[in-house]
Amino acid sequence: MKYIEQGTREFRLANLALFAGGFNTFAILWGMQPLLPDIAEQFHLSPTMSSLSLSSTTVTLSVSMLIAGSLSEVFGRKSVMSFSLIASSALCILTAFAPTYHLLILCRVLQGLVLAGLPAVAMAYLGEEILPSSLGLAMGLYISGNSIGGMAGRIICGTLTDFFNWHVALASIGVISLLASILFWVVLPPSSHFTARKLEIGKLTGSLVRQLVEPGLIYLFLIGFLLMGSFVSLYNYIGFQLIAPPYSLSQTVVGFIFIVYLVGTFSSAWMGMLADRHGRRKILQLSLLIVLLGASITLVPSLWLKIFGIAVFTFGFFAGHSIASGWVGRLSSHDKAQASGLYLFFYYIGSSIGGTIGGVFYSRVGWNGVVLMIAVLTVLAIVFSIRLAVIAKRKWLVSTRHASN
Repeated sequence: MKYIEQGTREFRLANLALFAGGFNTFAILWGMQPLLPDIAEQFHLSPTMSSLSLSSTTVTLSVSMLIAGSLSEVFGRKSVMSFSLIASSALCILTAFAPTYHLLILCRVLQGLVLAGLPAVAMAYLGEEILPSSLGLAMGLYISGNSIGGMAGRIICGTLTDFFNWHVALASIGVISLLASILFWVVLPPSSHFTARKLEIGKLTGSLVRQLVEPGLIYLFLIGFLLMGSFVSLYNYIGFQLIAPPYSLSQTVVGFIFIVYLVGTFSSAWMGMLADRHGRRKILQLSLLIVLLGASITLVPSLWLKIFGIAVFTFGFFAGHSIASGWVGRLSSHDKAQASGLYLFFYYIGSSIGGTIGGVFYSRVGWNGVVLMIAVLTVLAIVFSIRLAVIAKRKWLVSTRHASN
């Protein structure tokens, strides 16, 4: 059976479906972010406590990633992804009607459990079905759907909250996501290079442990952890700074600042293609340096330079995530969905821990503290990327030597 190749109808359909699925997942996940100041005000919470409405979802999402990836080995890639999208859309609509903060947190926890299906499995689906020479572009387009979903969720929620309230905002996201779920289910090509297997907990657990000792993979997992911790910290608390003096922006205006996500849509696909041509190591390290530069620019008091810094930071983040996530499937020698799930487990644990600790820095030191934390995390990611490059090169030399023999 042929792999799906760039330029074919199947390639376009697969990317349309995964674009829609990524839009759904990340509009639901991140639509809560611009609402944090409103939630803090309505329920009389601190910025750190209000951020739990996001962190509670990413914690359960990260744990669920490990389960969803393994379940897809049994029930199939498309089935698990489709269930995830439809269930999370329905829960998003229910969340909109939560009358108390405790019930809102409960709904968000449940959302995290079911949201994992698409992100835990999509990279494995692409790695199995897409021709290797077309994988960088396909992965970049999938990440683009993630970035547009995250952007649209934030803008829609921020705007509708200003005109109505956060209940209307979340309900609207749920309806839009349900429509995207139906599109995904209808147009995604079925798996051609996947063989289902029995649910054997012992073997799956053993396989999961082997992923952690696979040479190089742990560094990719840690890079994902550090990148996402930085990203969520910046976006969680920039809203608190911009609605306060001297900026005093409205929620609608702050929501539209998230339009800088479009640079992530571009960078994930473009830098993914550059990685295919020039090597993942160089482009990943370049992306991390761009993240560091963008975060530093946000220290400038000028509003326009601050927004420019956010855009530069976002460009680097999505490029780095696209390259690191695509590299997982190439380095993993078995059970690629599990490897993808482990990467995303670390990625979303980084979101939860980084987002919460970022609140502590913001409360005690202000915006300078958040940027300092991001700088430390990014420098660590650069160190890990250097070590990863050494291991990947050694692995490539060994495989080349075996092939020649």
